Amino acid sequence: MFRYANPAVFMRLSGALLPWISGAAAILLAMGLWMGFRVPPDYQQGMTVTIMFVHVPAAIVAEVAYGAIAVASLFSLVWRHPLADTAARAAAPLGAVFTALGLVTGSLWGRPMWGAYWVWDARLTSFLLLLFLYLGYMALWNAIEDETRAARAAAILALVGAVNLPIIKFSVDWWNTLHQGESIVSGQIARVFMWPLAFMAFGYMALFAALWMVRIRTEIVNRRARSLIQRAG
Repeated sequence: MFRYANPAVFMRLSGALLPWISGAAAILLAMGLWMGFRVPPDYQQGMTVTIMFVHVPAAIVAEVAYGAIAVASLFSLVWRHPLADTAARAAAPLGAVFTALGLVTGSLWGRPMWGAYWVWDARLTSFLLLLFLYLGYMALWNAIEDETRAARAAAILALVGAVNLPIIKFSVDWWNTLHQGESIVSGQIARVFMWPLAFMAFGYMALFAALWMVRIRTEIVNRRARSLIQRAG
């Protein structure tokens, strides 16, 4: 794994994988959307159940992205990985977008189900905190001019904020909340809804992976360009 942290090795490997991952994302999302539009109405939620195919994968990727930032931050602080800070910083805007998408689609689902776009539910509140953590992480990177100090401060914030991930996950079990509990692993979700949800979830993951690679590659190229400019000057 440490071998792939070398920027040159990463550029070669990601260049080979990127077309395949991008293609997989396109196929999975197309299949998920096609299947999602064909599902019958839910006996309680009606056709608002289709919001789940966008909302749930967005929430999953939002948490996975922050987990990736936390792991990369740990590698940066402990092992000084060459690409750790770059990978963490590149994932933050993507994670923030997926988090915002999860909040918006969750609100659209909540209006017909709960009668309100927003309630201070434990799951919703902890997920909103995740968005603030993303914004704070990105702001911290931009607030400190010294890139080394900025990376260290942002990495510490990312690791502290990782405490919020299990809170998001288990909030529906620890507290009495309006948000529904886990239904995928337990098998409570109907199979007709499970298949499009699975395609969309894997499609979202592949999309995140592809965009993450693109952002890391772009940052590597930018750093090389800045280095060349400094040498020429």
